[in-house]
Amino acid sequence: MPRSIVLLATPDGYRHSVLTEDGGMLCGRLADVPASADAAEARVAAAAVVVALAHDFHHADVEVTWDPPRQPDSWTAQVSVASS
Repeated sequence: MPRSIVLLATPDGYRHSVLTEDGGMLCGRLADVPASADAAEARVAAAAVVVALAHDFHHADVEVTWDPPRQPDSWTAQVSVASS
């Protein structure tokens, strides 16, 4: 189950790392988001990746809450099970 996500802006585009509750990590690139996109668009796309993973593999609905940015071009978010 996803626990958190890290999103990085690079010259080639946005990269993400999804950290799981059991200590795993899934890394990749937001293929549908161009490098010229603004950070808000990339955060929406990254959150959609996490929501889809949780739904498809764990049959769970989750919420993604972005932390205040600590550095330029880098964002983190916490993932929690959505309350019903």
